[in-house]
Amino acid sequence: MDHDSDRGSWGRALWLRVRELLIIVVGAVIVSAGLRAFVFEPFTIPSGSMEQTFQIDDKVMAQKVTDFQRGDIIVFADPGSWLDQPVQKSTGPKRVLELMGVLPDTSRNYLTKRVIGMPGDTVSCCDAQGRVSINGAALDESEYLYAEGGQTVDPSEIEFDVTVPRGRVFVMGDHRNASADSRCHLNDLVPGKPRGITGFVPIENVTGSVVMVIAPFERFRTFSTPEAFAGVPPPRGEAPKAPEVLVQGTC
Repeated sequence: MDHDSDRGSWGRALWLRVRELLIIVVGAVIVSAGLRAFVFEPFTIPSGSMEQTFQIDDKVMAQKVTDFQRGDIIVFADPGSWLDQPVQKSTGPKRVLELMGVLPDTSRNYLTKRVIGMPGDTVSCCDAQGRVSINGAALDESEYLYAEGGQTVDPSEIEFDVTVPRGRVFVMGDHRNASADSRCHLNDLVPGKPRGITGFVPIENVTGSVVMVIAPFERFRTFSTPEAFAGVPPPRGEAPKAPEVLVQGTC
């Protein structure tokens, strides 16, 4: 009887330990999923289009609490054939960690670019000094444009003048001559849709704005809206339903 009692006590104690562990794990999953859904979400930088702000394979964190604005870096789902590679979803334990928010999500194709134009903004390039202008105000983009050997890339090798339609944004990569961004889709034709509409990212596709690089550790840094956008005036009027596009050249 004593042996049976000891085994019973040991079994109950083991079950209590296992139950506590399960509660902790389930709680951690719920908290992590909640944070990912409403607060923060990690992503991996897949290309060099945002160099030198980001390097390929940098791990970044996007926040979902506050709205983004001109100049912010955003993560967004492919708005329409910007990426030609298929989605390669993870499986097994890696997918579980993605769902928990520990690893970046691979279930959709995401891109990372800088917001240049908000709905109603008129964005053009290039002025007499070769700069991008928003609502008539020229930008000094030297703070973030890609540079090599002391030479900064041109703000754009493509000339354009666009008015951003309602519910969408105009985005560009910091490594302008290595970024297939909004400029590269201004001539796209989609049956039943206005010309160039796929060059403007639907706001509903935006996951959030990037606030920091979290890995590798030696590249850790945080981000805020560049000073270059502080002097941009508001749009001259309401955002049009369809984009207004003038473009010379292709990517």
